[in-house]
Amino acid sequence: MRIKSLMLAVTAAAALCSGVASASTELITNGNFESGDYGQINWGGHQLTGWTTNGYNFLFNGSNVDTSGVNGSYGNLQMWGPNNGSANGLTASPVGGNFVASDGAFEIAPLSQTVNGLVAGQQYNLTFYWAGAQQSGFTGDTTEQWQVSLGGQTQSTAVKSNVNHGFTGWQKETFTFTATNTSEVLSFLAVGTPAGVPPFSLLDGVSMTAAVPEPQTWGMLGLGLGLVGFMARRKAAKTKAA
Repeated sequence: MRIKSLMLAVTAAAALCSGVASASTELITNGNFESGDYGQINWGGHQLTGWTTNGYNFLFNGSNVDTSGVNGSYGNLQMWGPNNGSANGLTASPVGGNFVASDGAFEIAPLSQTVNGLVAGQQYNLTFYWAGAQQSGFTGDTTEQWQVSLGGQTQSTAVKSNVNHGFTGWQKETFTFTATNTSEVLSFLAVGTPAGVPPFSLLDGVSMTAAVPEPQTWGMLGLGLGLVGFMARRKAAKTKAA
């Protein structure tokens, strides 16, 4: 009976640890924004696979952001950078390729995606890269920030202060959310100031995976297996002695 109880305990621990295999399963569709049309998202036929928005949000890449720019409902749009008159160090994201730029003070609306395959009560780690930039053709200091929501939970990045014609540089952010349903809406809302000097929040490399079990869980599993082995050997020794 003791061995059976230990086996049940070990089986439970193993089931918990098996979550590690699925913890690396990516839950975000097109988190690097590589599948989409350059320009204002969901306007004039431009689409971004997996994402929806009705705000002043744009898809760029590292080559066009401060050169040819992209088109939106109010014409061509670029960010200040080395190729249009500002030596501010503007670069593509650490992920490379495409990224999203969202106006945080004009026609603001979130960039959203429904995330499926969640487990209610399970914690999930959301990671992404972001930076603050400014629309070319305007002058003045700005601030940039992202408000990130999963279902009814919202977390915010720090507010970045951005000098005139500036660029804040990219940084990696990690938030942990607890799912309350099997499907929930993930959204990124740019928040910036002031309205007359377009502040843009940049976004790339969005990833969400289940949080892995804590290290002590592995220790419990190893201890349980060791105890089962010890009890099995002890029982075998008693049987042989009898």
